[in-house]
Amino acid sequence: MYQLIANYSANTNYRMPEPHRSTVDYHLYNSNGYILFNPDIRYKDGYPGESCYNCLMPGVSMLISQGYVDEKAIGAQGHSWGGYQVAYLATRTDLFAAIESGAPVVNMFSAYGGIRWGSGLARSFQYEHTQSRLGGTPWSDPTRYFKNSPLFTMDKVNTPILIMHNDADGHVPWYQGIEYFVSMKRLGKPCWMLNYTGEPHWPMKMANRVDFQKRMFQFFNHYLKKEAMPKWMSEGVPAVDQPFELGY
Repeated sequence: MYQLIANYSANTNYRMPEPHRSTVDYHLYNSNGYILFNPDIRYKDGYPGESCYNCLMPGVSMLISQGYVDEKAIGAQGHSWGGYQVAYLATRTDLFAAIESGAPVVNMFSAYGGIRWGSGLARSFQYEHTQSRLGGTPWSDPTRYFKNSPLFTMDKVNTPILIMHNDADGHVPWYQGIEYFVSMKRLGKPCWMLNYTGEPHWPMKMANRVDFQKRMFQFFNHYLKKEAMPKWMSEGVPAVDQPFELGY
């Protein structure tokens, strides 16, 4: 049976084989026994996390029922808005054996009060009207902000998590990734965080993109294919060191 990766990416066109900055390389994974599944999420205003869960789970269940997907070897991967969705899923289900969450928002309250560093634009519009779809402010409907924030139900997460969030991210505040990582470690749950120093919303330097792809592939292979845990996962890498200079 095959391993399955549920991937959250809006791009449905041909994918060039390359070390992508924010998503798995479909060709690499397909060539190594993985099936890639891109769910189509239909959102209900005020319930972005619940909408994702309600659309994804029946699709994955259908793939399992076909008999060629190992239900114990299913992963999920997403970046930015997709990173948020997979972070939310980890609080609702233990179906996934591993999740990579890139540049995610996990705390809708603190993210609402941030700005986009590149433009200085307040992030509040995103939660009131557009992508995050909460349809109100933290004062008019705090319950929606609470229920859609993975941070506040992180104690329910049992899935190993790999976070990638860079310190020069001008789209999603870097501290969202730190809140995610610190809460997981405080709860004693398996979690790793990659930060490519000076990089924006995703790695732009080719060395960093290659490094990210190698580490994400090793992470999924360990949890989905039972390959040996790489040294960087078992021993860790100091935050001040450049990871691509250290080997794997």
